[in-house]
Amino acid sequence: MEIVLEHILSEYYPRIKAFVSSRVSNPSDVDDLLQDILIKSYQNLDSVESTSSLKSWLFQIARNTIIDYYRRQKNSRQIPAKELWYDDMDTNIQHPLAKCVIPFMEALPTAQRELLKAIDLEGQSQKEYAAFQGLAYSTLKSRVKKSRNAMRSLFEDCCHLIVDGKGNIMDYTKKSHICHKDCC
Repeated sequence: MEIVLEHILSEYYPRIKAFVSSRVSNPSDVDDLLQDILIKSYQNLDSVESTSSLKSWLFQIARNTIIDYYRRQKNSRQIPAKELWYDDMDTNIQHPLAKCVIPFMEALPTAQRELLKAIDLEGQSQKEYAAFQGLAYSTLKSRVKKSRNAMRSLFEDCCHLIVDGKGNIMDYTKKSHICHKDCC
């Protein structure tokens, strides 16, 4: 697969620049970071598996470059913790699709719903749940996987998802009318 760097620049550069500018206030630092992102993109272009993952791949490079920038800044001088947006990134940001979890979970068959509620929402360990239900741990693991796949199918029926290599949702587009009324 051949991805042309010019295509990347024309298609995604304005979005990447806006993304970086929203997180870094100094315009000259923004320019430096954009240059770093461009270099990293060029050097690793052959690692992109498909053009459909290009956007999430670029934004992951941008995100990591910004985090590295703030870590270097933190090491060179003391920055107030409130300015380090990446330190609490996962705890304070709620994904817009989070409001779909409960309605979608309620749409699952009872056994799958109860399983996911206990393990994914209430934090019960899979081993504890298996023992409580009198199931072999390996059986429970396959049921968890099947239930999570069913849940993911509900999300994919509702939205076109763009995910990174770890399965994190990077972006989504709602499908016209298919989604549950309380979602998106």
